[in-house]
Formats: sequence, structure tokens, C-alpha cells
Amino acid sequence: MIHNKVKKIILGSLMIVMAGSVVGGCGSDTASKNEKIVVGTNATFVPFEFKDDKTGDYTGFDIELIRAIGKRLNKNVELKNVSFDALIPALNTHDIDVAASGMTITKARSEKVLFSSPYYENALAIVYKGATDINSLDDLKGKKVAAQLGTTGADLAHKIDGTIVKEFDHSNEALLELQNGGVDATVIDLPVAQYYSTKHPDQNIKFLAYPNTKEYLGLAINKDNKALQEQINKAIANMKADGEFNTLYKKWFNVDAPADMPVVLDFK
Repeated sequence: MIHNKVKKIILGSLMIVMAGSVVGGCGSDTASKNEKIVVGTNATFVPFEFKDDKTGDYTGFDIELIRAIGKRLNKNVELKNVSFDALIPALNTHDIDVAASGMTITKARSEKVLFSSPYYENALAIVYKGATDINSLDDLKGKKVAAQLGTTGADLAHKIDGTIVKEFDHSNEALLELQNGGVDATVIDLPVAQYYSTKHPDQNIKFLAYPNTKEYLGLAINKDNKALQEQINKAIANMKADGEFNTLYKKWFNVDAPADMPVVLDFK
């Protein structure tokens, strides 16, 4: 029989080994988790996020931006295609770490999620066909208007007196409804309107910039993940400082990035 003292030594050694295995396992899982950022995007928002017809891969300004940020943070970026109105719920349930999907920074959204520093100065536009007589917002009264579900465009469309608003999961579906004659106009982001009009010269597409709708886009992050917000903001600041941000911005929009974009939006 083994002496009691020897037994204690053996048992103690086994407990240390087992404890080490458990700690080692936990450390490995945490490290693995921290090696990547799970990013939700609604890949229908050209030129910010969409699928390349030739490669089948996700591309666009937002996609290249978050991949560049991931590289600077030494993290892989895993993309998930999510409907736009499901992005914030997905953040809140930790299904995704970041939403990179042309999301406008608003006071209401800021109460639910954290936002990165603004990375794009945006505005809204009314898109219509040339035969339609639309010269101002008043001309939309009583008309059928399409918009993407859960967007600031949809919010504003609902505020126009007498309009019948038809909401769609994707911006391209809202534009298709206009193309097919199901609505008189679409309220959508200005860069999307500009891009769409150049890609469909045969449709006599016109657009009117929506007055007083200056807004900023940001990357959304879970409310509890302040550390990730700070890391992303630092990466964006460094990209602006060394010129990578402007190079990327010019590639997709053919203009230099605005030098006066705010670092933080204060809704107080």
C-alpha cells in the first residue's frame, strides 16, 4: 500500500496538472476567440458593401475599411451577411462583434450600440424617373415612395405628408420597385443614388439631394465592448494619419476624404 503522505503528494500533483489543463484550455479558447472579429454587413449597399459578380467575394468601401482595421489589430475578419434591421439585435446578442454596413450614427441607435469615429459624411436623396415631376419635397406628397427597412431614408419618407411608403429589406429592391413603376420615387442614400444613376443610363434616372440631411456613417459595436471601440478608433486615426484612409476613400468615391469629419458625434 502507498503511504498516506505519498498519496497526498501524488494527488496534489494530479490536481495541479488538471488545473493547468483547465486554465490552458480556457486560455486557448479566449485567444482563439480574440484572433478574429465577426462582422455583420448587409451586402446590398453599393458602393459600400456588395458581392463582386466575378469573384463572389464581398467588397466595397466598408469591407475594405474593416479588413484594413482588422489587419492593424492583427485580427482576421469574418463576414456575415445580415439583413440591415437585424444588425443591432445581432450586436446585442453577441452574434457579431461589429456592424459594417453604411449605418448612420443617430441618437436613437447610440442608445443601443457604440459607434466608431465617423468615417463617411453622407446625405439622403430622392431618386425618381425623368418623366416624374419632382422638384422639391412637397412634390412627394400623396405619392408612393420606396425605402429600405430600418434606415433613416425610411424614417424621413414616413414624415412626408400623404405618402404611401413601401419598405424593402434591401436598397436594390427599393430601386427595383421604382424601375418597375411600383412607386413614384425612392428615398435612399446619396452615394447609392449617384452610383445607380451612372449604372442605368437607359432608365432616365434622376435624383434630388434631400435638404438638411447631413449625416455620418460609423461602425457599430456592442454597447459593452468599449475596448474594441477604442481599438477601432485608434486604427482609423492611424489610417488617417498615414494616408491609407484617404487612399481607400479616393479609390471608391474618386474624391479626397473630408478633412473636417468629427472624431465623435455628441447628441447632448
